[in-house]
Amino acid sequence: MNQLNVGFVRTSLLALALSTSVNAGEISHYNGGFMNIRDFFVPPEPGFYGAVYNYYYTTDRLNGKNGNEMDDVTIAPPGGGPAVTLDLDVDVDIYVVSPTLIWVPDWKPFGARCGILIAPTFANASPEASLSRAESAALGGSGSSWGVGDLLVQPVWLDWSLKHWDFTVSYGFYAPVGKYSTDTVTVAGVGPVKVESGDNIGYGFWTHQFQGAVAWYPMENKATAVTAALTYEINSEKEDFDLTPGNTLTLNWGISQYIPLKKDNSLLLEIGPAGYDSWQVTEDSGSDANNIKDQVHAVGGQLGITCVPWNLVVNFHAFYEYSAEDRFQGQSYGISIAKKF
Repeated sequence: MNQLNVGFVRTSLLALALSTSVNAGEISHYNGGFMNIRDFFVPPEPGFYGAVYNYYYTTDRLNGKNGNEMDDVTIAPPGGGPAVTLDLDVDVDIYVVSPTLIWVPDWKPFGARCGILIAPTFANASPEASLSRAESAALGGSGSSWGVGDLLVQPVWLDWSLKHWDFTVSYGFYAPVGKYSTDTVTVAGVGPVKVESGDNIGYGFWTHQFQGAVAWYPMENKATAVTAALTYEINSEKEDFDLTPGNTLTLNWGISQYIPLKKDNSLLLEIGPAGYDSWQVTEDSGSDANNIKDQVHAVGGQLGITCVPWNLVVNFHAFYEYSAEDRFQGQSYGISIAKKF
């Protein structure tokens, strides 16, 4: 039912890798691994809907610009001089929970159902990263934090529903209310370097999100849904850095099948494959940008239960990222509970 962001908490190492001296890129707010297959479409009946989304991401791999796993990172002194190479060991585990509220009023603007969504996020991150030569730079290996992430507000959400089709368009924005700060550290052989704090949860910049989705239902009862959604992000300048992250385009796809578990269709099993592909389509800008476009590709599946009399839906999904450039490559797992009140 929602489009959510994950504050990928930078480890101490990644804060260094994303610092001004390295001129690295940024990950955008929208995370293709958070969604369920039918979440892009306005609920069919007016009223209030509540949901709790739980998301877990794990990885021990950071890829470079060619999609190869990085074993080390090279830092050039801001004022010139010989570069310093540090060994890289990534072990990142991130948990995010998002209590989400959706209102579907009894309005029909332009003949479409409409909805309004608000989704705060809270993250408990336990990242670990170590550098064989990082101790002298005070960039040591581990940390954990619990705090507020950035906020998604989606005031425009329109859905045109036909016998065999659904078409939706939406606009939302991410407000940078999440925990965010910077530190200045001294790297041996390099000098002082401004980096993001290792326990950051927020991104430190605003994002405008435009989304369109389509669903095809081969049968009139809509028990089978073939869906696709495109999400386009436009980002503002990052706080405390001369860096504006490039725009990102994400494709979500999935096939959802309801299977009755009772003859009266009061209890339904939902199952189907899903995946996402995300590309940075414009370069980062500013003196702290690296002009490398990131991308990631994942495949997975979904399993869920719908209790029709209770207006209750429980879903589990998992995604495996099989390719990535200039970013993490890992696995994600999500459990969501949604109910109409």
